[in-house]
Amino acid sequence: QVQLVESGGGLVQAGGSLRLSCAASGRTFSIYAMGWFRQAPGKERVFVAAITSSSYPYYADSVKGRFTISRDNAKNTVYLQMNSLQFEDTAVYYCAAKSGGYYYIVENEYPYWGQGTQVTVSV
Repeated sequence: QVQLVESGGGLVQAGGSLRLSCAASGRTFSIYAMGWFRQAPGKERVFVAAITSSSYPYYADSVKGRFTISRDNAKNTVYLQMNSLQFEDTAVYYCAAKSGGYYYIVENEYPYWGQGTQVTVSV
């Protein structure tokens, strides 16, 4: 069982930056692939970024070049650095975990989810 807690969301102006964190419980964090998803108002939850247990990243096209996913296994934490934020990035951001050595971009592949953190980008 893995418990995930996101933090770092907030209100930011367009063009600004935020860094989200997702702290995981448990002693086996290093074997988990991690992902970030987001859900905008009235829309489905979609993939944002993922990172393998060996720290290989993968991004959705909409955030490539602006967002960076990373992990610190010593701190049981995965991060999402978000730069050049746009109004369209406004959403609730969720982190997710799945044991495995690959990266995963499909929501249903992840059994563990955090509660989400709100990111609001103002124009």
